[in-house]
Amino acid sequence: MATLIQIGEIAQYDGQEVTVRGWLYNRTDKGRLQFLLVRDGTGIAQCVAFKKDLPEDVFEAARALTQESSVMITGIVRGDERAPGYPGGFEIGITNLETIQIAEEYPIQPKDHGVEFLMDQRHLWLRSLRQWAILRIRATIIHTIRTWLDDRGYLLVDTPILTPAAGENTTTLFEIDYFGEPAYLAQTGQLYNEANIGAFGKVYCFGPTFRAEKSKTRRHLMEFWMVEPEMAFYSLEDLMAMEEEFVSAIVAAVLDKHRMELEILERDVARLETIKAPFHRISYDEAVERLQALIETIDDPERKAELAITWGDDFGAPHETAIAEMFDRPVFVYHYPTAAKAFYMQPVDGRPEVCRSVDLLAPEGYGEITGGSERIYDPELLRQRIDEIGISPENYKWYLDLRKYGSVPHAGFGLGVERTVAWICGLPHIRETIPYARMLNRLYP
Repeated sequence: MATLIQIGEIAQYDGQEVTVRGWLYNRTDKGRLQFLLVRDGTGIAQCVAFKKDLPEDVFEAARALTQESSVMITGIVRGDERAPGYPGGFEIGITNLETIQIAEEYPIQPKDHGVEFLMDQRHLWLRSLRQWAILRIRATIIHTIRTWLDDRGYLLVDTPILTPAAGENTTTLFEIDYFGEPAYLAQTGQLYNEANIGAFGKVYCFGPTFRAEKSKTRRHLMEFWMVEPEMAFYSLEDLMAMEEEFVSAIVAAVLDKHRMELEILERDVARLETIKAPFHRISYDEAVERLQALIETIDDPERKAELAITWGDDFGAPHETAIAEMFDRPVFVYHYPTAAKAFYMQPVDGRPEVCRSVDLLAPEGYGEITGGSERIYDPELLRQRIDEIGISPENYKWYLDLRKYGSVPHAGFGLGVERTVAWICGLPHIRETIPYARMLNRLYP
């Protein structure tokens, strides 16, 4: 009796009769031979229908299959290094085939389609090989994030998606009507995490995050997933040491489990193999000096203007890319200007114009992967910062309470899953990193 298997484990069944269930990815008609590429979600296998070995009705059923028809195929697994597939090197000699459904004419053909067409067909585009590879890598990144933190004493504590006030910039909030009161989709779970560390010491939240940022760049989504660890008694230096081990572990897990998928994406794995702690560290002051020195070496006026910066400016994508290109692995930039960062970041002793903040910039033009800081833990200083930026203290009463009952130095950061996927996969745009992208001009499907 045939064994029901998944294609991803086909190598374990060489010489055995198996059954696979899936969808026709492609078919090559060679007359008496029909080569069927069948996918089942775990891989793609070549299944061969040879007319002389099959009843006529079974062979004709194989010939009648259309792209994305659903099938159940039984046959003998045989090793053949020429056999295409993922994993390749094995094929199935068909002994029986059952058609579950003949698919209608499939809108995505093996040819070039425009990006907007493919995004409109995202519910079907996910079946394509490239998208399959990307989202398998995404799943491993998420799994690694959770297990790495869980194994090191961090507790997952879920934080609200509906909030009464801004966690970051008030200009990028999605407002909703909450039974007659204004409420907002969460930009971050960090403020709640700061409450949670008082109960659990080291925590993280992991979920969807929303930014109403009217941006069309290749790095921005309106809805994305973010993991946010927060740690009591952590300094900025502790934070950077933790981050570099964390990010290194994520990259290592993908390299360990997904060489095949990275090959499908034509990713240069040599660039990923250099991603190991320790990472480079430079101050914002040094980063500005490096950019200004770089500008002096450039003749192109347009490029000069793109990189122009004065102390106090926040970095844009061109600045982050230029800085990262100066190093062979990710680089921490720390101690940003206070005015360019969120109100809750701890100022540097003796330099209140600078805060104990840090961004991790990925190489190859992928920009900020994490952003974090030490948090202000003195209640009077936090109240002063709230007053300075003009937000209502009443909305942050509970947050101020945290500084009154056993306040301690603490730090945390956020890592955006989609930017991390884009970087590790080497993708030119963030829209392929999430199953259904929400962008400035896209809410469908």
